[in-house]
Amino acid sequence: MLFSSQIFILLFLPLVVGIFHSLPASAALRLHLLTFASMVFYGWWDPRFLPLLVVMIGANWLIARAYSRSGRSALISIGVALNLAVLGGFKYANFFAEAVLGVMGVEFQRWSIILPLGISFFTFQQISYLVDLRRGEARVYPFADYAAYVSFFPQLIAGPIVRHNELIPQFARLAARIDAECVARGLVLFILGLCKKVFFADELAPLADAGFEIAAAGDLPQTALAWQSALAYSLQLYFDFSSYSDMAMGLAGLFGFDLPVNFDRPYRATSIREFWRRWHMTLSRFLRDYVYIPLGGNRGGRVMTAVIVLTTMLLCGLWHGAGWAFILWGGAHGLAVCVNQLWAAGGMKMPAGVAWALTLFFVIVAWVLFRAENLADAARVLQAMFSNRGGVLEPVAWLYIVIGGLFALLGPTNAEFAHGRWVAHRGAAIALGLALVLVVLRVGQGRGLEFIYFQF
Repeated sequence: MLFSSQIFILLFLPLVVGIFHSLPASAALRLHLLTFASMVFYGWWDPRFLPLLVVMIGANWLIARAYSRSGRSALISIGVALNLAVLGGFKYANFFAEAVLGVMGVEFQRWSIILPLGISFFTFQQISYLVDLRRGEARVYPFADYAAYVSFFPQLIAGPIVRHNELIPQFARLAARIDAECVARGLVLFILGLCKKVFFADELAPLADAGFEIAAAGDLPQTALAWQSALAYSLQLYFDFSSYSDMAMGLAGLFGFDLPVNFDRPYRATSIREFWRRWHMTLSRFLRDYVYIPLGGNRGGRVMTAVIVLTTMLLCGLWHGAGWAFILWGGAHGLAVCVNQLWAAGGMKMPAGVAWALTLFFVIVAWVLFRAENLADAARVLQAMFSNRGGVLEPVAWLYIVIGGLFALLGPTNAEFAHGRWVAHRGAAIALGLALVLVVLRVGQGRGLEFIYFQF
């Protein structure tokens, strides 16, 4: 069930929130309700994968409990390997089998493996918990707390990647009266995220798809259309994923919780390193704390640091999808980070405007690899972008790209909007209510699209 679907907005969410706030101020009752609602939410997509989520939660908790009793670090290694094996089996089995057999000259018939929703996110959350436990930075929580943490429906499917110490300690608030202001701001943030998804991301989708569909058919799009697709997709992806993160934060607020911010105007970055400090921030810190630093970080020489950066970003690309285009996208960002580090180490500088333009240009061009179905399609779009094949941008494309671009670059984040004083005004409440009605009517026309990060 989509956050932007009528069944979620009109039935599931009001029912869960209503029951939650009508229950006695009991941490146990409210926690069990959230876990049950989260299981219903996850099982709604495909009930066949609900047992997988339950088993993974139970297995990781039992491993953590066994480790706390024995102190055997091998148990944590087994737990991490188990999580990676499950993720690898569902997400990468076809990719690696095809790659290996392709080298051997053997034709491969792909297995019919369906990727469980959210597996990349809840797997990483549980890996981070196990590693923190071995580092002495976590404890074994009661099973009810741990199950609620992993399955909490606002962040279950597409993040943000929440750490145990960011959510579980907040469960203590369930025994107290939920702050009305927190709930109000959560509702505001959820509605703003809905508007961003329905009126920007979903409207940009066909403008982005146009050039890639021509490339997928084996033809070269016109240059203007190729650039339209690249620009529109850059904005679609930002509005789509950031809107999900906004809605996740807003939904958590309805229950009195705070989730970490996942976006901070990434297209305003003046370096690729700054971009990754602003884009999908919870993934960036996961890669930093559980991949980059454990591999050695910047403790070695420049060559070793570059190797570690490249390794980390290649894994970042692979995490996003089982395909060579994703790996090349990650490698391109890794090379860009290495160049950025060398530039900074040499004490070289350039005007902020030039640095911003170069960073944004690189990011937009690299998104072509991220969006294309395969390397051949990406090559066609990129060839068209840097050829002289003419064409003119559609007026509606100009409109959405300019308005969306200005909002992404200059506008405040939704979190800043939700915490502004204006939300207490009666006019703001009327405007938000009207916006919610328009969203419901819009998605009722069948225009709602799945979030892009659901495929990861």
